[in-house]
Amino acid sequence: MPLKPEPPQPRQPQHSVQHALRVLESVSRHSDGVTDTQLTRETRLTPAELRPLLLMLRREGYVEQVADGTYVTGEAPDLVGAPGTTRRELVELRLQQTLDQLRDSVGAAIYLGRYVDGEIKVTRVAEGPLTPKVNEWVDFRSSAHASAVGKCLLTQLDQNGRRDHLSRHRTARLTSRTITSERVLFSKLDSQPPTVPVLDLQEYALGTVCAAVPLTAGAAVGCLALSLPVEHAHRLREAADALNRRATPMALSLSL
Repeated sequence: MPLKPEPPQPRQPQHSVQHALRVLESVSRHSDGVTDTQLTRETRLTPAELRPLLLMLRREGYVEQVADGTYVTGEAPDLVGAPGTTRRELVELRLQQTLDQLRDSVGAAIYLGRYVDGEIKVTRVAEGPLTPKVNEWVDFRSSAHASAVGKCLLTQLDQNGRRDHLSRHRTARLTSRTITSERVLFSKLDSQPPTVPVLDLQEYALGTVCAAVPLTAGAAVGCLALSLPVEHAHRLREAADALNRRATPMALSLSL
């Protein structure tokens, strides 16, 4: 019987990294603390926009709310200046820790994907004995049309960028579920809502289901993804929702 796990439901748009950076900049200008009313005025965000951003920034350690209710810079940005450690090393350490935490909380292998110099690259993986990564039986660079990572990255390219990629990496049939028609693939990519995870239901490899969400950090094209054995497909919706919740704070880490 064909696998049809319940698809993830649309979510509200992810918190804007640009908005979060604007809030951090405003908080950093007030060493004695700043109220949410002041932040609303300085950032030109509405209270409804600011509230979830502050919750996310507090959760990630970028800001703290002190006793009088005002907000000050948290510990996370201060780590950049720790002696003996470069900024890049600290960013990489924090990034891997975040991926490992997400792996443990979701119970799935986690991937960080990038589109660099015209190629699909999985730059980081968080796996474990109970959460093995997918067997890369076909190079991810050649399977963008079939994998959740690849399709999610392709959705962020324009038509010319997609055609250029597929001119170099043909849409080969990897399983009976693989989309090999460029027209059908582009149609699916164009109709993919930006707030809904991209899925791979045994299109890349039999026995594995995957989900991916975009990571928007400046002009970089990236994504956050996970894989599960097909017997855990019933957990795909919940796991994909967790990816959505973590995408903005992770993109923020990459932007700082």
